[in-house]
Amino acid sequence: MLAKRIIPCLDVDKGRVVKGKKFQNIRDVADPVELAQRYNQAGADELVFYDITASNEDRNIFLDVVEKVAAEIAIPFTVGGGIRTIVDVHSVLRSGADKVSINSAAVTNPDFIQEAAWKFGSQCIVLSIDAKKTAPEQWQVYINGGRKNTGIDAIEWAKQGEKLGAGEIVINAIDVDGEKNGYNIELTKAIAQSVNIPIVASGGAGINDHFVSVLQEGNADAALAASVFHYGEIQISELKNHLYGNGITVRRGN
Repeated sequence: MLAKRIIPCLDVDKGRVVKGKKFQNIRDVADPVELAQRYNQAGADELVFYDITASNEDRNIFLDVVEKVAAEIAIPFTVGGGIRTIVDVHSVLRSGADKVSINSAAVTNPDFIQEAAWKFGSQCIVLSIDAKKTAPEQWQVYINGGRKNTGIDAIEWAKQGEKLGAGEIVINAIDVDGEKNGYNIELTKAIAQSVNIPIVASGGAGINDHFVSVLQEGNADAALAASVFHYGEIQISELKNHLYGNGITVRRGN
């Protein structure tokens, strides 16, 4: 059985790590390079870096920060935010990222996923989906940092993303983001049952058992979190021991 992955997420704005709730009320947290070093040493399996305002502000990602973070860590590193073209993908990978996360640009131009996967390999292309519940058992895709509802069904979009060549899907549940009341198990499970590529659950982690639930009941392959790690509310080593104690296969030890 493949080990389940624990992935800290660095939401970056203007070169600083920030955090909010439901994509709102953003506040400063830390320097991304220092935080990345800490997670690399703490036993994180991967790291995700999102430039959270690049798409909405229609600008390129902070490649200098990507380069600095990549130079300091030895674990897989995914970068997203403001990636619109094949040139952007190439630039981010050349700056040290192992994977590129595509969100808004994929919705407006689905062929972008296919082209990127063909040029760089599916293993490099992550489809990030920001979803919000709009009706019972129905979620719709939002873009531009959760600001714009596309009206697209999230489950159908996940299926399409896999067909186009995405090698992994990150599902961000906007409704529970930053609330620390648990992941959206229903949404995560629905996506996981609809595709055959790895699913990373995002949004809502508050305690160790929330990770247990989403990795077991939600069928997620990995769990992503931010504030509980940033503020030291959950230690990655302790979390992994807890997961292991609940019968979940994880990589332990540095």
